[in-house]
Formats: sequence, C-alpha cells, structure tokens
Amino acid sequence: MDGMDPNGKGLKEEEEKALPMMGSKLSNPEPITAAAATTANEEDMDSNGKGLKEEEEEEKELSMMGSELSNPEPITAADEEDIDPDQFRASRLKMVESLKNSGVNPYPHKFQVTMTIATYIRMYETLGAGERREDVVVSLSGRIMQKRMQSAKLNCYGLSEFGGSEVQIMVDISNSDLDVTEFTRFHSCVERGDIVGVTGFPGRCQRGELSLFPRSFVVLSHTLQLMPRGKAGPRGDNANVKETRYFQRYLDLVLNKEVPQIFSTRAMIVDYIRKFLKNLDFLEVETPMMNMIAGGGNPFITHDNDFNMNLFTCVPPEVYLKQLVVGGLERVFEIRKRFSNEGIDLADNPELTICEFYEAYADYYDLMAQTEKMLSDMVMELTGGYTVKYHANGFHKDPIEIDFTPPFRRIDLIEELEKMADLKIPEDLSSDITNKYLLDACIKLDVKCPPQTTAWLLNKLVEHFLAETCVNPTFIIDYPEIMIPLAKSHRSRRGLTECFKLNINKREVCNAYTELNDPVVQRQRFAKQLQDALLGESRPLDQLLEAYCTALEYGLPPTAGWVLGIDRLTMLLTDSHTMKEVILFPPLHGAFT
Repeated sequence: MDGMDPNGKGLKEEEEKALPMMGSKLSNPEPITAAAATTANEEDMDSNGKGLKEEEEEEKELSMMGSELSNPEPITAADEEDIDPDQFRASRLKMVESLKNSGVNPYPHKFQVTMTIATYIRMYETLGAGERREDVVVSLSGRIMQKRMQSAKLNCYGLSEFGGSEVQIMVDISNSDLDVTEFTRFHSCVERGDIVGVTGFPGRCQRGELSLFPRSFVVLSHTLQLMPRGKAGPRGDNANVKETRYFQRYLDLVLNKEVPQIFSTRAMIVDYIRKFLKNLDFLEVETPMMNMIAGGGNPFITHDNDFNMNLFTCVPPEVYLKQLVVGGLERVFEIRKRFSNEGIDLADNPELTICEFYEAYADYYDLMAQTEKMLSDMVMELTGGYTVKYHANGFHKDPIEIDFTPPFRRIDLIEELEKMADLKIPEDLSSDITNKYLLDACIKLDVKCPPQTTAWLLNKLVEHFLAETCVNPTFIIDYPEIMIPLAKSHRSRRGLTECFKLNINKREVCNAYTELNDPVVQRQRFAKQLQDALLGESRPLDQLLEAYCTALEYGLPPTAGWVLGIDRLTMLLTDSHTMKEVILFPPLHGAFT
C-alpha cells in the first residue's frame, strides 16, 4: 500500500513517533531502465513528480559535490569539537529509545552484503566521470567516517571498512520514497561512526569520484559515543596518546588506516610460515601451556583447584616437541604463545608468539638454507621485492634498507668476536681461566654483565660487538657449548656447537641448532647449567631435565630444531618500533581500571 511502511504503519504516524528507516525503491525492486528514464524526460516529469528543470538543478548540485570528502570544510570538525560528549551520548540514547518505542528495530539482525568496499573499488575503478551503471545492484556495508549534508535533498558520506578502503556514498532524494521533510530528518540523525548498509548502483560523479548511489540506506548499528576526528597513529611521539591507543584498540583500528595493515601483515606472516612448513610435510601440533614444573626463566604461576597445586606457564615447547620426534613424528611444528615473566621493553613482552619446529635427519646447515628461503620468499611475496625500509633511527629521520636477498651473511662467533674486540679467548671455554679473562675484558670494555657466568659474559660481548653489525639478515654461527646446552657439539670444532642465531636490525629473530641426542652428555650439560643457576642464572629445575633425558634414552634420531619470534619479525616488516604496535592487546598498567 502506498504511504505505508512494512509494519503497516502510515508514514505520518511513524514520523510523529520516531525517525523512520529510509524509504527504498528496492523494497519493491523496480530498477530504473534507460527506457523508463526516456519516458520520464519526454513527459518533463520524474517519478516523484518533479519538473525537468528541478531535476537538472539537482543533477548540477549532485555533480558539484565531486570529491569533497577528501577536503572536508574545517567548520564541520569545529562544530563537533563544541559538542559535549555526555550530551551527545544522552541524545543518541534518547533517539535509539524512540526508535524502539515506535516499533523500529535500531539494530537489525542481518544485512546482505554483495561485496567488500575494496572489491567494489577494484571492480568499478574504470568508470568514467559522470558514468553510472543504474542497471547494477550492489550492497555495501561499513562505518560512516565522513558526512556532508550538501542540501535538503543531497547528502554525501564516506563509507569505510577494515583495512582503510573507503568509498563515497551519494544520497539523492530522487532515489528515495521519503519526502523532503522525512529525508532531511532521517539523514540529520545519521552520525559519523554509525555502521550502515547501503544498496544502490555504481557510478562516478561529474568530478570523477567513484561513488555508490543508494536506493536503500539502513543504519545497522548506531554509535552512542562521539567518534573522534583522529588519533595519533603508530608514528606519533606522544607517549600518553600511544597508551590511549592501546587501551582503546578498537578506535585505533577505526581511525588509523595503517594499524589494520599492521595486523593484516602479521596474519599473512603467520599464514605464510604455516603454509611453508606444511608444504615440507610438517605436522602442526599443540603442546601444554602449563606444567607442574617451571621450565626456565621467571614463570607465571597459577593454581589448579582440582589437584590443589601450582602450575607454571613458562614451559619451553621443545621438550615436548622432541618427545614427539622420539615417538616417530619426524617433522612437527607449533605456533603458540610463550610466556616469560621477565619484564617489558621495546622488543620484548611477557607474552610472545613463536613458531618452533623439529625435523628428524636434518642439521643446522639444512635449517640455515630453509630459513633463507622462507624469509626471502616471504618478503618477496609480501612486498614485491627483497628489501624493506625501516625507520631504525626514528620516523623523523630517513629509513634504512634491510636486504633479505639470499644467501644471508654468516659470521663465526668466536673468530669475529676476537677480531672486533681485540681478544684472544682461551681454548677451554668452560675453565675458570676463561671466565676471569672474559670478566676482565668486560670491565675493560665497559660491558656490564650480571650474572658473571662465562655464558652470560660471552652473550653480552656478542650483543655489544657482533649484533651491532647485523642490519641485514646475518647468521651468527657456532656458539660455545656452555651457551647452548641442548645443542649438539660441533662435528669438527671442540667446545662449540652446531648452532646459529639469525640477527636482523641488530636483534635476534630466529635461532636453531643440531639437537643433542646423547642422553649422557645431555645430563652432564644440564648439571653444569644447574651449577650456574646458583650464580644468578634462572634455569630449568632438575625434575624436568631428568624427564627429558629419560625420553632421550629411548632414542632421538639426528634432529635439528628451530624457533622464530613472530612478533619481532612483524615489527621489521611493518616498520614498527615497539612490540606493542604489533600486538592487538598488549599488557598495560591499569588496563581494566
């Protein structure tokens, strides 16, 4: 019936009670055809009873809107700044309640979307200025990020979706069943931040802006909070603003287009790693996140009520994964969280995401080759080349280039350290003489190192001298046995192991080694490690180590193991300076207060 809404209520009755949903010719689909348009022109009247001159005036007004969304008038932002957020929320709550009282559902259950905004832009980007495809029906949804009330009969919106794709919505009363009063009233209550569904036809305005010309416009979710005009993005310097971004990550994702791109890239990195390993016939598995025994580091502690015992979250997955290799699963990997209660800084977090895998019948040479292929091919797929730009010295300075072209540089730890630091390290790395020599060297070179075990002294010297030279991907190879107790001894170099650590932009991103599978030697290494624990190192307890050695006694084949920090790699490939930028909900002080 004319003049009635789908609920059988007269439009005037609805207008008196609350704002109606926008009328739509698509409610009873009758697409406008060229023939129909010709007939209307011949009669000098359109379907709404408008004269030809009036129609031409509207067309002129519509065409002049152009791409004004990209250059909004300052007065719009100024007007919003004058609005009190509490009053805005109260007004919006009242409006939503009015809709409910009038029988209109302000939060529809569903809207059928035919394509994403990004797909829409790709599909119709070839349309010429002024060209319209009125025979095509497209339904888009998204959040209103810009609003321009051009006149009582013409409105212009910027519709945005996750990832930053945005399209112009040109709302013309001639495509609506509402009269001028109803049309104006409806769109005066559409606010920036509202999530809407629009159905209409594609085209470009006379100035060339790709647009959707809707015949149906439905608010799917009303914003009750005043949407900010903008926030400092990942490249801002204000620490307080950054903390606000992390507290309200949802607003950060809406307002800063580069933020969704960071997490899209992170997801692609994880997908690529998983695909790469599965193509090599690796089996993805899951291992426990909690254990009765603390497996190293400073663990987080929780309590199991049924067993009435404490459990620890800092359990390295390697002891479980290698037990699976003992059991015959020759290629296994896991992408998981790893917890360590050891503080927060720019490149560390208590909750890290890692990928760890173990491959039987391989050694660290094989894994160096696989690492080169995985990372170089990944960078090529994500960026289109082997080099990435990274603002290592701050966004106010020119970026450096990091080159992932294989093969990666390789440097021998002992040889390069002796050359760079002008040292002659004693051959017996486990002796007290070596420990004193390295301690004196650290004091002389002003390298601070608590605790003062030989392993820690060497590690600090490596960080100070070698890591600083590793901007492009670089393998630091052949670590001493006292530094890597789970690695197999080098086949030709006494006191060293077959181990590498991959450093990029001066930070460790990945490490791997040929696994030690001799249970007798493994027990000896662990015993030495437990002695070092008394000097300040926090290392695994003997219960866990004994259980692992028992598994080795059943026979671990020659195996190589590998672990990569996904968070640090994502930082590099998204030009992010802190780990908080690549974690959706990083730990914050008072996050729930």
